[in-house]
This record gives sequence, C-alpha cells and structure tokens, in this order.
Amino acid sequence: MQCLTDLVLVVGQDMLSEALLCFGASSTSIEEEDNYDGKDEICIDSIFPVGEDVNTCISQASDSISLKEIPSYEVRMGEQFDWIKKTQESFHPVEVTEGLWIVPEWRIPPDAQATNIILNPGLAFGTGEHPTTKLCLLLLHGLIKGRELFLDYGTGSGILAIAAVKFGAASSVGIDIDPQAITSARQNSALNNIGPEKTQFHLVPSQNRSPLIDPCGVVEDQSSSGVEAISEIDKYDVVIANILLNPLLDLADHIVSYAKPGAVIGLSGILSEQLPYIIERYSQFLEGISITEMENWACVHGTKKQNLAGS
Repeated sequence: MQCLTDLVLVVGQDMLSEALLCFGASSTSIEEEDNYDGKDEICIDSIFPVGEDVNTCISQASDSISLKEIPSYEVRMGEQFDWIKKTQESFHPVEVTEGLWIVPEWRIPPDAQATNIILNPGLAFGTGEHPTTKLCLLLLHGLIKGRELFLDYGTGSGILAIAAVKFGAASSVGIDIDPQAITSARQNSALNNIGPEKTQFHLVPSQNRSPLIDPCGVVEDQSSSGVEAISEIDKYDVVIANILLNPLLDLADHIVSYAKPGAVIGLSGILSEQLPYIIERYSQFLEGISITEMENWACVHGTKKQNLAGS
C-alpha cells in the first residue's frame, strides 16, 4: 500500500512540489483544475511510502518555502501497483537541447541517434524535467571538451555525472548525503553502460567539519555508517552543485575546495530572487561570474580564482 495525497493551492506549486520531494514524497505531479466557483485551482498529486508521516511531511514542506498556511489536502491509500504505474506514467522523455534527451528506462528514446541518458530516478532527485537540472546539463554540455575530471556535488539520480561522461569527460565522481541517491546513481550509470572506471558515487565524508546538510536543507547525522571519504581537493576541472540555497551558502568552502584553480564551478537549485545571496557568498572564490535563468530558476557559474589553491 502507498499513501496518496491531493493538495490544493493557488501559487507556489513548483516550489511546494520540490519541497514535498525533499521531505518524503516519492513522486509529485501538478494538475490545474476548475473548481465549482469557476476559479482555477492547482492540485499537487503526491505519493508517499507507507509509514511516512504525511501530515508532518506536508507541514515541513510548507514551512520550508514560507507558506503562510498549509494548503488543504486529502490523504488516501493506494496499492503498490498503482504507485509504480502512476510514477512511471508521470515521466516522459525530455529534450534538453537538440540532440540531448533524458529518457526514462521504461520509454523508447525518440531519437536513437541522439545522446540519450537513460534514467530510473527511483527516490532520488534529478529526472531532467526540473529547470535547474536542465540549466546544469546545458552548462555541462558547453564545458566538457574531452578528458575533464568532473565532480557532481549532490548527485541525486546521477544524471549530471552520467551526462559528463557521455559528453566526453575522462571520469565523473558524484557525492551525496542520501544512501538511496547513491544506489540510484550507480544503477542509472549501469543502465547507460558506464562502469565504475568512469563513474564513482560516494556518500559525503563524515569527517567534514561543517554540519552536513542535504539538498533540502536538513542537517544530517555525521556518524552514519557507510560514508566514504572523498579527500581530493584541488582536483576537478568542473564542479557542479545543484542543491538549494542554504546548503550552497553553508558549504561554499567545501564545494570550492574540490575544484582546481582555474576550474569552472556551477551552482544551481536556486530561485532567481536568491541570486544576490549566491553572488555575495561566492565572489570571494570565483571570477568571471555568469548567470543563466529558466522559469524563475537560476544557475551561476564562474572560474575558481588562482590564489585559492588548497582552500
């Protein structure tokens, strides 16, 4: 059995949808409906695993995006088969740019000659549909010329690490705080016939001095078992962190430390209105800062300053 919820709201549907995924939803889909007053309502259809405290998840998700009140919602139970079928039906092939597709494992690639990234996102973030994922893919597509070392900070489904290798990177490393994300990323790499000699996925190092914060801004227990240390600083030619505002701010030194002097660092998972905070925080580390935007979401990238080696 699975818990199915229908939330009704007027604004902020994209942010709430993402927040629900952060706080326990397995999948979400957005639908617009006409109510009995003739007004448009936005419904977010969410699926939660059985055992998840749905009320707490919705409350935390609403608080995380500063909603003044929790939207009205209804919870009902559904069969496991319904959840699998509904989740799969919600994902379709996504054309990021000409010749680059993100294709769910259960779909047929629309263009067999294109660069097709096959994906089964499972419970991990990164299906290729979100604007920040698209922005990062477009940035990566333009940066990778061949033989680069790439770090995906907050790898989720592994989509960026896999894409980097397909674009020509020598190797990719993806790190994340969520064990489910690491499992999903490794499985997705295998789906794309990319072996561990090209892509490696690890939990973030437990000895990191800063509190570990997941992409949803939740502080995690640093004593978790199975954590694999990634201690190589000043190594990577390209580093991208597609997480959210608070962890980008809190972990800035840690993110930047992985990049070589002169390497390109990309930062996303932020709304356009949050750009001033990122620019202020990262100006000490980066030069030549540029911004791309899509549907009120943004991606910032710049070159690591030469005098920051060993930071």
